[in-house]
Amino acid sequence: MIKKYLWMVVFCASLLLSSTINAENSPVKGIYLTQYTLENTSLLNYLIKRAKSAGIGTFIVDLEAPTKRYSNNIKLLQQANIRYVARIIMFPNGGTPEKINNPTIWQKKYALVQQAVNWGAKEIQLDYIRFNTKQKPSSENARKIFDIIAWYKDKLANQNIPLQIDVFGITSFGESKYIGQNIKLFSHSVDAICPMVYPSHYVPFPEHFQHPYETVYNSLKHIKKQFGDPMPMKVYAYIELSNYHYPMSHAKTMDYIKAQIRAVHEAGADGWYAWSPHNRYDNLFSLLENNR
Repeated sequence: MIKKYLWMVVFCASLLLSSTINAENSPVKGIYLTQYTLENTSLLNYLIKRAKSAGIGTFIVDLEAPTKRYSNNIKLLQQANIRYVARIIMFPNGGTPEKINNPTIWQKKYALVQQAVNWGAKEIQLDYIRFNTKQKPSSENARKIFDIIAWYKDKLANQNIPLQIDVFGITSFGESKYIGQNIKLFSHSVDAICPMVYPSHYVPFPEHFQHPYETVYNSLKHIKKQFGDPMPMKVYAYIELSNYHYPMSHAKTMDYIKAQIRAVHEAGADGWYAWSPHNRYDNLFSLLENNR
């Protein structure tokens, strides 16, 4: 009887360990939320319910100003076992040299980072961590951005909080000397890169609109070519749920989303984050629910 009991304990423990490992190795699936959406309790509850049904386990949530409603509603994510990643906008529309060289701004944004960590953020994602597009091209631009990233990484590493960085999709193919983004350089101080591989952002626009799979797949493969195996960081690709250049029928929209998701998977990325500026995710939810 004792041997039978011990065997059952070992068997159950092995199942639990296996499910944990599989969960950790599963591709990440996430959606982006504005702070306004996060603070709309009824809408948030709806998104949580649909996300859970669709197999989405991560919400990337803006934090622009701490509020009591924000704090309370983050608890709803935690109760639903949704992973909370806080998105912090560093330099809206890209920084000027004066702003990027100003440590006071870094510290001000870090106060938001620390607040998010205190509220349970599992990771921090920095967006608009770049110069604006009006700068003269220079590799010095990326080195200055890297200094800021390293400053944040040092503070977060002491708290065991991973750091993610959003980058333009074009940087998949190499350094962008105008905006100061260099994935290879940044890899020394980040845990994950989030390339915004939106087909709507690549020229020529008509070609990439017609070939969303190829656009996403080629971008992610070129990131890997910058490093080879193994990759020094995770890659979570931002995909888009519509293309603002062109209207699409419902069927075309669903195919557009499906192509991007398939490209992320087949390129071997670690997962994807879906971007809808107005947080409209019903098409995505339906697509995933029908394919579970």
